[in-house]
Amino acid sequence: MIEEGTRAPAFTLKNQDGNDVSLSDFAGKKVVIYFYPKDDTPGCTKEACSFRDNHQAILDKGAVILGVSADKESSHTKFREKYSLPFDLLSDPERTVIRAYNAWGTRSMYGKLFEGILRSTVVIDETGTVMKVFPKVSPAKHGEEVLAVL
Repeated sequence: MIEEGTRAPAFTLKNQDGNDVSLSDFAGKKVVIYFYPKDDTPGCTKEACSFRDNHQAILDKGAVILGVSADKESSHTKFREKYSLPFDLLSDPERTVIRAYNAWGTRSMYGKLFEGILRSTVVIDETGTVMKVFPKVSPAKHGEEVLAVL
């Protein structure tokens, strides 16, 4: 994973509506970027809903939430609407940002190894510095974990 205390890599990705979203858009705010494997799958849904359920409390701490996966914008739109997610989901089909944040690597599922998105979260402070990294995430309570460090 990316290291705490380092400068967060700049990026611009499309959100679920096809609009550009850049890290620099949130200068002066804390930014929670969570990387997840796939829209509307069991673990990813639990994690997204955990962030949804803690969204207002996270906003109250001066932070915004951004979800990032390689899914298409249209997939993000459906996922966001289905679960009433109040934050942007960013599409990184080339996995450029995913790799820049070291959220790509070897995963294991049902005893098979493969390359994929590592479920992880990075919290960036108001100056653009990585303040906390969650290299492994338990989806159901992750929103509460992130809230606790803000």
